Amino acid sequence: MWGGGGMGGRPGGSPGNPGNGLPFAGIPPELQEGVDLLLKKEPDHGEPTARFSYQMTEADRRPLTLRHLILQHWWLAALAILFVTMVSLANQAGPLLIDHGTNVIEGAILTHQTSGVFGKVVFYAVLFFVAIAISGTAQSSQVRTTGRLAARVMNDLRVKVFTHLQRMSLDFYTDEKAGVIMTRMTSDIENLQQLLQDGLASFAVQGLTMIVITIILFVLNVKLALITVLAVVPVLTALSLWFRSASEIGYQRVRDGIANVLADLSESLHGVRVVTAHNRQRHNILHHRNVVGEYRDANIFTAQINAIYGPGTQMLSFLGQAVLLGVGGVMVLHHELSLGALTAFILYLNRFLQPITLLVQQYNTYQQGQASVIKLNTLLSQTPSVPEDEGAPDLPPIEGNITFENVTFGYDPETPVLRDINLEIHAGETVAFVGPTGAGKSTLAKLVTRFYDPTSGRVLIDGHDIRHYSVQSLRRQLGVVPQEPFLFAGTVRDNIAFAREDVTDEEVREAIRTVGLMDVIERLPDEIETVVHERGQSLSSGERQLIALARAFVAHPRVLVLDEATSNLDLLSESKIERALDVLLEGRTAILIAHRLTTAMKADRIVVVDDGGIVEVGSHDELVAAGGRYAQMYETWISHAEGQAA
Repeated sequence: MWGGGGMGGRPGGSPGNPGNGLPFAGIPPELQEGVDLLLKKEPDHGEPTARFSYQMTEADRRPLTLRHLILQHWWLAALAILFVTMVSLANQAGPLLIDHGTNVIEGAILTHQTSGVFGKVVFYAVLFFVAIAISGTAQSSQVRTTGRLAARVMNDLRVKVFTHLQRMSLDFYTDEKAGVIMTRMTSDIENLQQLLQDGLASFAVQGLTMIVITIILFVLNVKLALITVLAVVPVLTALSLWFRSASEIGYQRVRDGIANVLADLSESLHGVRVVTAHNRQRHNILHHRNVVGEYRDANIFTAQINAIYGPGTQMLSFLGQAVLLGVGGVMVLHHELSLGALTAFILYLNRFLQPITLLVQQYNTYQQGQASVIKLNTLLSQTPSVPEDEGAPDLPPIEGNITFENVTFGYDPETPVLRDINLEIHAGETVAFVGPTGAGKSTLAKLVTRFYDPTSGRVLIDGHDIRHYSVQSLRRQLGVVPQEPFLFAGTVRDNIAFAREDVTDEEVREAIRTVGLMDVIERLPDEIETVVHERGQSLSSGERQLIALARAFVAHPRVLVLDEATSNLDLLSESKIERALDVLLEGRTAILIAHRLTTAMKADRIVVVDDGGIVEVGSHDELVAAGGRYAQMYETWISHAEGQAA
């Protein structure tokens, strides 16, 4: 009955769960002690505070900016600024102390008076060590603070993006590639984390360093400072403006490139069985090589830009030092500048230009972060196509009377899939939608569950226009069993109790008994706590469908939508499921998307859908007697069945 691919029939059980037919998924015994120790040290995080609403608030609509992200934790940002300031000031004390110490030694040499010189030099040396200690301590505190700031901002951002993805309607996931969405949640956010943790602090330190040094240079000697600044700043400004413009283009191409790489990889991994079955490996490799090649070209472009800007700033630094040495040396000979001041000038000039090289490296991080902000803003600016009215009330408990009133719908509004549909489904009635592939059967069901809204017309439940009620209150009273059920990584119990957080073990077992899954569950060593792997790959298709039916059962919906729930089962399993459905559908309104007429024949009424419209409505006997479209489908099915029997 269950075959070799199911939970109970697969050979080769794991060491952790002998004979259960599942790969090992628990904690190895040799690691259990370490895990227990970690759990003892785990702090109490309190009750979760996550909230979700289909309605977008003003905060949700606000464009994402680095400034706004940081200001949400302004106290950490203020602390980081304090430490950055301390680092910048303490780092620049050294050349000034060297200036004073050099002048003391020079004066002693010129005057031949060495008394007290050693003590003064030691004093300046001690101050130098104090400045180094202050700088090191402040820098350590700054790194810890920016790390905490980055962690909190990234936590908020990940939750914000994930919440937005949960809010988006189904058409968003139809139009967007899964790999692109994964890029937004992974590499884009990681780029921002790198920027917040290291980039912005380094920008602040280096920028403040250049300002402090500029002030000190003018204090030491205005003439030499003007020569230094005028020789360096204009060229540096022009070079930086060019780099900014070119790098924005380059890093935008890089972000698009990595998104395409991950999208192609995700698609290939999810479709690996189809790829293998059709020998498409070589074609996929060629296509992926082209996608990776575009990403490579984008990175080469940014590398070429950096190859011009980085060495250019270094050459500017060397030229500036040469000019300073020549002009400053002449001023020392003419007693216009002390030797200590010239020494300090050269040291400060090196420190003035050294941050430029570091800023180049950090500017790359900044550009990557900005490109990620643009991509994330593009995602967050999209609104659900199935919006919830502000202050929408909850849908009251329903009986299950469904009305399609002049409904027209198209996934592309210019190309309607359904046209002027008028249909009433009575409470407690089972209605089957039949028709050719692409006729609009599943689309009608998606309008009832409000996965989509009609382009025109209304869908009513018990006379209530479902567009004007909260989405959660609507879907709490609906149950959906798709043709290809999706199971999440977790236990059997987790998957059955998916729709209700308060479900008890006894209710789970009752659902299992109802759908006929108990004999399989009892053969498992952990029963309902047995692990189901990602997408339910450790189960047969029939077992996945049985769990999906049990999931619908524990939700106790008033309206149940079944998209050919028995199509993937063998005949024996199908008969068992049909008996379970008799119990599940009792007293409930049911919509059956029927691809097989054996399912449709058991419905109270059959709705024949073709070319976006309803062509016939009636019971099986009535439609066969009418000799219309359904009768033709039935005759074809009978002829096919008789041919197979022969």
